Amino acid sequence: MSGVLQGKVAIVTGAASGIGRATALLFAREGASVIASDLSEAVDETVAAIRREGGTADAVRADAGDERAVAALVRRAVDAFGGLDIFYANAGITGGMLGGYFDATAETWAETLRVNLIGPFLAVKYAAPEIETRGGGAILATASVAGLRSGAGPAQYSASKAGVINLVQTAAQQLTGTGVRVNAICPGLIETGMTKFAYDQARAVGKEDRIGQVNPLQRGGEPEEIASVALFLVSPAASYVNGQAIVVDGGLTSSMPTARRVQKGTMTW
Repeated sequence: MSGVLQGKVAIVTGAASGIGRATALLFAREGASVIASDLSEAVDETVAAIRREGGTADAVRADAGDERAVAALVRRAVDAFGGLDIFYANAGITGGMLGGYFDATAETWAETLRVNLIGPFLAVKYAAPEIETRGGGAILATASVAGLRSGAGPAQYSASKAGVINLVQTAAQQLTGTGVRVNAICPGLIETGMTKFAYDQARAVGKEDRIGQVNPLQRGGEPEEIASVALFLVSPAASYVNGQAIVVDGGLTSSMPTARRVQKGTMTW
């Protein structure tokens, strides 16, 4: 590892599993002191793994969409490690994968927006002033390809992630002159707790090799592949990247839906 985050302090929400866990581990390997946060007790396992590797981390159980909890989370980082340089607002929920557009309730929509969209807003609100006092840094949010196109999740989830994409744009503008950069990652199909049901169903019927076949790489992604992009976006290597939503989806959104056929080395539509 290069130690690109040596001396930095980072918060990662949704750190109990999947993308959040992979990112917390990677940030720690690169030298950051990490506050790993999640509602699940499994966040303790993330911190234990970091410490086994010789890294520095604390676990905090917190609701990423609750204002008092987010304010306290930022304060914890400052008190424990002396400041804050990075906040990765990764925590999110699907709002339920079953049922159609008209089956969802207003309560389901409100809860999905609270966690997925208000959560990143709160991260910016409370983290940006602390990051500015350190001379600048980075805030990152997990959006989704579902925020770009229909068909990658339920309506409430898709709308919340579209909001995240706009949020990083407006936040970047609001933070002009502070040295605080705000970006988002838009993952495609990644094997996480959120997508476990789809992977389990495919494996149960012997169709695991069909997962991700609609993108040009013809596979699903791994949490570590998103973590690598997250590391880039919060590192000095991305010092001129601001207000952007970076898509990491194996090429899924590079094309409109097509019927593809390969014959004797020739691609036809």
